[in-house]
Amino acid sequence: MQWIVLLFFGSTIFFVLLYKWCPVYVTPLMAIRCCQQMGRGEKIRLKHHWVPMDSMSIYLPVAVMASEDQRYLEHNGFDMKAIEKAMRERQSGKRKRGGSSISQQTAKNVFLWPTSSWIRKGFEAYFTCLIEMTWGKRRIMEVYLNSIEMGDGIYGAEAIAQQHFFTTARELTRPNCALIAATLPNPLKFNSQKPSRYVLKRQTEIMIQMKHIDVFPNEKEEE
Repeated sequence: MQWIVLLFFGSTIFFVLLYKWCPVYVTPLMAIRCCQQMGRGEKIRLKHHWVPMDSMSIYLPVAVMASEDQRYLEHNGFDMKAIEKAMRERQSGKRKRGGSSISQQTAKNVFLWPTSSWIRKGFEAYFTCLIEMTWGKRRIMEVYLNSIEMGDGIYGAEAIAQQHFFTTARELTRPNCALIAATLPNPLKFNSQKPSRYVLKRQTEIMIQMKHIDVFPNEKEEE
């Protein structure tokens, strides 16, 4: 049992430190989606091109913070206000909303499986603490924007820019970035290339919120 515990902590710390500098080319969700496609007898769809954050539009981090986690630069990985609000909504029977921060979503995307459970939530908290302590906000955002599912078989900023906007991640406009962020709650249902009326409404709301969020600091400013 002792060796199992040591192996777990040793291996998890190793990969967290590895991904502090190395690109994340494959995530568990990518592998699961490919298996699901094969199981349905479909052609594998996997578009993913890692690019550094400096090669992304400055508006993309602003858009996802406006949409997903407006206190991202302030909290230590867990937005307690968002978690409390999500719990109150569940208790009152209102529509469920996620309380996960960008750091938590990154931990889940890179190291864990998508199905929600208390066990996965426990591992998610563990990995969130690790990446917050070792990666820093800029690296977490860089990994998040490269690994998150943004469409059917599409992962990351460069892939969505090429597939839906016929450009590069660097050239994405402010409205483009807000539109991408508007689809993130369910990128398999919402399409940034063919946005529904609801997605366009969310895009407008996100663009309004973006006015109150500063451009993400560069590495020297963060230090």
